[in-house]
Amino acid sequence: MKRVVVGLSGGVDSSVAAYLLKEQGYEVIGLFMKNWHDDSVTISNECPWLEDSNDALLVAEKLGIPFQTVDLSEQYQEKIVDYMFSEYKKGRTPNPDVLCNREIKFDVFMKIALSLGADYVATGHYCRKGEIDVNGQPVYQLLAGVDGNKDQSYFLCQLSQEQLAKSLFPIGELTKPQVREIAAKMELITAEKKDSQGLCFIGKVRLPEFLQQQLQPKDGLIFEVDATNEIYNQKDINFDSIEEKLAFEAANIQYTPEVAKVVGKHQGAHYFTIGQRKGLNVGGTKEALFIIATDVETNTIYTGQGHNHPGLFKKALFVTQDEVHWIRPDLALANGQKMEVMARIRYRQELQKATLYQFENGMYVAFDEPQSAITQGQFVSWHIGDELIGSGVIS
Repeated sequence: MKRVVVGLSGGVDSSVAAYLLKEQGYEVIGLFMKNWHDDSVTISNECPWLEDSNDALLVAEKLGIPFQTVDLSEQYQEKIVDYMFSEYKKGRTPNPDVLCNREIKFDVFMKIALSLGADYVATGHYCRKGEIDVNGQPVYQLLAGVDGNKDQSYFLCQLSQEQLAKSLFPIGELTKPQVREIAAKMELITAEKKDSQGLCFIGKVRLPEFLQQQLQPKDGLIFEVDATNEIYNQKDINFDSIEEKLAFEAANIQYTPEVAKVVGKHQGAHYFTIGQRKGLNVGGTKEALFIIATDVETNTIYTGQGHNHPGLFKKALFVTQDEVHWIRPDLALANGQKMEVMARIRYRQELQKATLYQFENGMYVAFDEPQSAITQGQFVSWHIGDELIGSGVIS
């Protein structure tokens, strides 16, 4: 009998995942990960992890499976929280959820599970796993969840073949309403529970206050750049190579105060991210202001009016070679090769037509249509059909 450790988070998805595995004849163990200690920055006085671990325990009791809690807060602090602070400090915007899966759930947690004699680790992610044969070897595929509205394969875009080999995603074939229906029928306490928001396991955290613990507020200026500024009218340039053209398209425009006017003040450039609209507290503009660039060196924010402002759009992005990750190493590109794919630069974005260009120092992702708010530190994922084949950190 195969043994599976399920990461029970206290939510409905992982509860139903555990139930389905039991139905399929696995020996199931429920494990709750405690990843956060600092209650000083959680919103409201509820203690989310306590409530969640209690719900997870009740689900395990109902299903008649053994249950225990593991405290991974130290590893979480080191691998996720410290990383987030260092990224924000550099003026990049990290994605803790993607990292949490790569570094915690499918690494630290998986090792604990395997030490308990588990054959697999299962989570309540809306995605599926495929297996194909390549040159006589099994190769695992990360496939989109059947529920197009909830597909979470993007969050797993950094997993490896070794991690996928040991993973199960029991609810990938179901839609969210079906999952809730099963939970209700089984009278699981989590059936009606709202979906969790916020950082993977931190629960309800206010991001600026969370960041303020490490990154000191400092006053800076907010500038507005007019959409008709000649900085956006680059006449047709002749490039010597496709690499040169892509580098130009992926480059950030270097704004200076000379091309802009002061419209307000802020508390620190590192609290803000490209494409952000809320939290600027600048009024009196005809259309809403969107952040088009931040400069943590000079502590300056540049904005533009309206979501069609040319400063928001770029046709290409670059991933440095050490951050190019192939879930399917057998499909990896060699220097000078290219590949047509579908790609996305954020969770829930519709897939976009793009071409990958591999060069010695990294890979360009060139989109057919210019993309809004391409953000450094976030992940780009690339897909063929409903399979996610690779990803990288936007540099």
